[in-house]
Amino acid sequence: MSFAVPRKNNSEMLLYIWKIIDLPFITYDDLLYTITFELFILPPENAKDFITTCIKNKFLVKENNYLKLSEELNQKLKFWQKKRANEILGKISEVKKINQLKDDIDKKDTTNFSALINAFVDKGTLNRSVSVADAAFEKLEYDISKGMLTSKIKGSKEDSYLIEINTNNKIIRHNCHDFETRRADNKKFCKHLAKLFLLLKNKNENVSEFFLSEIARDIDIWDFTT
Repeated sequence: MSFAVPRKNNSEMLLYIWKIIDLPFITYDDLLYTITFELFILPPENAKDFITTCIKNKFLVKENNYLKLSEELNQKLKFWQKKRANEILGKISEVKKINQLKDDIDKKDTTNFSALINAFVDKGTLNRSVSVADAAFEKLEYDISKGMLTSKIKGSKEDSYLIEINTNNKIIRHNCHDFETRRADNKKFCKHLAKLFLLLKNKNENVSEFFLSEIARDIDIWDFTT
C-alpha cells in the first residue's frame, strides 16, 4: 500500500483508512479518534467534516450505532486484500527459491549454476534480489549465437533499468545506482543482475550457465559499465 495519503479524494482517503483499521464496523467516535489521534491524518474538526461528507456522499453507511463502508468501497477493499494476499504469497515463493539457492551454494556439491553465480554475488545481494518482483522484468531476451542478453526492469524511478550483456565485446552494461557506485568497480552483481540470472535459470538453466561461464572465464578483460 502506498504511504501517501490520497487527501484530494474523499472516497480514496476513506478506503486508505479502512485498509489500516481493517474492521467491518466502527463507531463514529472510534473512527474520529483513529483518524485524528492514531493516524494523525486530520485534526478533530476536519476529521468530523470528513466523516460527515463521507456519510452524505454515501461512502459510509450508518447501521445502528456503527459505520461501515458502502458496498462499492467494500468491494474495492476486498479486491485490494485479495491482490495483497497474492503479492505476499508471491514474495514467500520467491524467498523460498532464494533460500534454496543459498542452501545449494552452502553445500559442498554445488550445481554449476550455484558455483558460477557465487563468484558474482554475496548472500546479502541474493537476499535483496527477492525485493525485485518477477513482473518487474518487462523484457528478458537472449541469443547465444550472438552472445547477447538484454533486459528491461521497472524500477522505483520513472525510467526503467536496462541490462545488456555482450559476450563478444566482453561488456556488462547496467544503470542502477548500486551497480554504478559499488558493484561495477569490483565486478560484482547488484540485486537486478542476480535476479536476472535467477529468472533465466528458471527459464533455461543451460543458457544462464552459458552467460555466467563466459563472464567468469575472462573476468579480467570484462568491462562492467553503465
